Parts: sequence; structure tokens; C-alpha cells
Amino acid sequence: MKKTLLVALFATSLLLFNCENENADFKITKDSIGKINKNTKVSELESIFATDSIVAENGVPNLNLGLNIKIEPQTDSTSTGIQAGFIYDKIELFEKGGNQLLSLTPTKDSVPTIENIRIYDPRYKTDKGLTINSTFKDISEKYTIKKIITSMNNVVILIKDSGLYFTIDKKELPESLRYDASLNIEAVQIPDAAKIKYMMLAWE
Repeated sequence: MKKTLLVALFATSLLLFNCENENADFKITKDSIGKINKNTKVSELESIFATDSIVAENGVPNLNLGLNIKIEPQTDSTSTGIQAGFIYDKIELFEKGGNQLLSLTPTKDSVPTIENIRIYDPRYKTDKGLTINSTFKDISEKYTIKKIITSMNNVVILIKDSGLYFTIDKKELPESLRYDASLNIEAVQIPDAAKIKYMMLAWE
């Protein structure tokens, strides 16, 4: 009986440990998202996402940085994997099997880190439970909105004391608010059910 109980306790502990690890892999905080943080170097991504797929776009040698000379990427410079000594416009991360996880925009520093992240996978979740599948109601109830920026086709919602920001398509708004880019849209004018188009995280 004791042996059976010990086996059950061990199995439960192992399950909880695996769940915690999985949650950590998709947790969004102010300074981190899953396995990467604001200090993660681009050169470290290959080892961090060793079981996933990396597609790097528009890579150019970074030897020119100190000379302040711009080198234009070749027309077709998309590659799988990251080359040492290169800087990239975009780095796309995919799970094995094809589902996109994240899109990363690196800095142009001599040792590039990550400055902007677009979140694709709904498993990525903030400590307050927000995901790419959340609605404006979720945002407004769980966060303090710092500012709303209106563009031609979207509204961008900035969150106070956070690098998180969200884009909502104007198609989600009442028709009277969709076509005037100069119109300042307020939070009370955005429907609770408005869906998130882009979920982003920016680091300075």
C-alpha cells in the first residue's frame, strides 16, 4: 500500500513539474517571454530553440557597423538558422511541425539582442492571463491603458508600465470610427468583444 502511494505521489510530482516547465516556456513578463529575455543575444537563439526551427531574414555582415556604412541585403537573403557575425531584419521562430511561435526584431548593435517581439502562439500568456486570443475587454479589465494611437486601419493600445502593446483592426470598431485616421479614439468607444490583431512586446 505504501509503495503504491509513493508511486502515485512521485507521478503527481512529476506531472506538476512538467506543467510548471511548460508554463514557464510560454510565460510573458515585463522583461522576458518564454525562454528569452531582454538581454538574450541573437547568437544564443540557436541553442535556446534547438528543438524548433529558425528562419532569419535579410542578414548582412555587421562588420560595417563601426564604419556607419549601410550594406543592403541581397534580394533573396532568407536563411534557416543564424550566422555568426550577421545582423538581421527579422527572425521567425517555428515549432517543429510548422506552427509559428514568435517573430523577433533584433537590434542593430554590434552584439544584437531583441528589441521587439510579435506573439503568434496562443500558449504565450501574461501573468494576468492575456493571450493573442483575448479581447479588448480582457485588456481594459486587467491592465491600465496608457495611450491609444489611431492609424488608417488600426488602433494601437499601449499598456502603462509595460512593453506590451496590442493592435486592434478598425473593422472591429463601429463603422463611424473606421475611416477617419485623424479621429482620436477613446477606450470607451472600443467594443468589449473587439479581437486582438497583433500582440507585441517591446524592449528598450
